[in-house]
Order: sequence, then structure tokens, then C-alpha cells
Amino acid sequence: MRFVRSSPLGAIAAVVILATLVVAVFAARIAPYDPLHNDYSAARQPPSAEHVLGTDNLGRDVLSRVIYGLRISLIVSVTSIALGVSLGVMWGVTSGYAAGAYDLLSQRLIEVLTSFPTLILAMLLSVGLGPGIGTVIVAVAVTQVPLATRITRSVVLSVKQTQFVEAARCIGATPLRIMARQIAPQCVAPIAVIATLNLGTAIFAEAALSFLGVGVPPPTPSLGNMLGGVLAQSFQPPWWLVIFPGAAIAVMVLAANLLGDTLRDFLDPKLIARLG
Repeated sequence: MRFVRSSPLGAIAAVVILATLVVAVFAARIAPYDPLHNDYSAARQPPSAEHVLGTDNLGRDVLSRVIYGLRISLIVSVTSIALGVSLGVMWGVTSGYAAGAYDLLSQRLIEVLTSFPTLILAMLLSVGLGPGIGTVIVAVAVTQVPLATRITRSVVLSVKQTQFVEAARCIGATPLRIMARQIAPQCVAPIAVIATLNLGTAIFAEAALSFLGVGVPPPTPSLGNMLGGVLAQSFQPPWWLVIFPGAAIAVMVLAANLLGDTLRDFLDPKLIARLG
């Protein structure tokens, strides 16, 4: 209830994200048609009772492709966030705790990664590794590592000198045990916020890569390649082939950003004290 009170918009965003997850999981039962089925007799039909969001240039149902596109976007974004943030947390914990030359070298490498714009770095990796969902996941995950590493390292630097960490050292706990049992749990709250905020970035990155032709390859339905394919074929594509996939991307990114902002405020100790 405190979460809903603190931000009704954040609660609505959480419902939207949850509804999107449900639609993605049960896409096979919810989608009215096979997203890959071509019906040339029904090509480029506007929205109607038979095809609620219309059909594309090959007669495929747009609603079915949007539903399956949501599944692809969530699979790629959630998996890449989980992979990238996990690597960033491990990197940040070891870098902050070990310090010294290892910390210095690792931070210089992080600076090299952050020198590339996120989308450009993802494009370079996608082109180098070849097309495919796995490639997109790896490419987007790499872009999530630097921020997660820096946030985690900053938390570790402030935590490793605390009394409970010193007590663990005094009783003979190994550095690995201290990092895993005493330090890493202190990073959960900020990393949860970072992961949620970056979810929108990952969704946008996947759509952008597919739009540019270096992401999920067709005919696999992806919101990005749905937009990219239709815009590449015509300067004035049918409006329903642009608006509906674009709206799905915009709603997901907006919901993820609102949820991330709400979690950041909700987990702020000062805000919690004020709401309590």
C-alpha cells in the first residue's frame, strides 16, 4: 500500500509491465493468428473486425505479430539486463573490495566501454557476432555492465570499512565470503533500481537494433523489425503498420522508466521515513 500511495503512476506502470509479461508468456493462446502465416488475399488491410490492428504487406495479422513481438522484446531485455547487471555486480564488488592495481585497471576498462554510445556499442557487437536473438542479448548485456559496475563499486567502497565487515575479518572470514555474505547484499536495493531503470533502455536498444537490421532477423516478429521492414519498403507506409508497433514500444519503455523512478524514490531512506 505504501508503494501505491507513494506513486500511483508507478503502480500503474507496474500493472502495465505485469500485463505485458502475461501477454508475452501466453502469446500462443492470446494471439488470434499465426504471426508467420502469409495471407496474400488479405494484404495491407486496415483495422477491421477480422483483423483488429490490420494486416501487413504479406497479409500477416499485425495484432498477432505485436503480441509475439512483445515476447521477443521482453526475452531480450530481461535476459540482457539479468546478464549485464550480474556481471556488473560481480565486477564492481571485486573491484571495490580488492582496490589497488586491479581496481585501477578495471575502472580504466569501464571508462573505455562508457566512451562508446550505448547503441553504437550494441551495433558493433551485433555486427561482429552475427544476427540472432542470442547475439542481441549479449550485445545489449555488455552495454549494461559499466553502470552496474560503477554503482556497485561505489556502494562497496562505503560498506567495506563498516563495523560488521571488520568483525567478519576479525573472525577469519575469507575475502570471498565477506564479498558474498556481507557486502553483496548491501548492493541489492540500488542494483534493483538500476536494473528497472535500464529495462526501458534495453527494450529500446533491442527495437533499434532490429529496426536497423542488425538485431532479431526476420521473419521472427520483433517490434523493431516490424517498423524497419515497413519503412524500408515505402516512404508512406499504411498508418497502422507504424502506429501500433511504435505505440507498443513507447508504452513499454515509458512504463519501465516510471517503475524505475518509483522504485528509486520508494527505496530512498529519507522518503521512506517521510511516508512512514
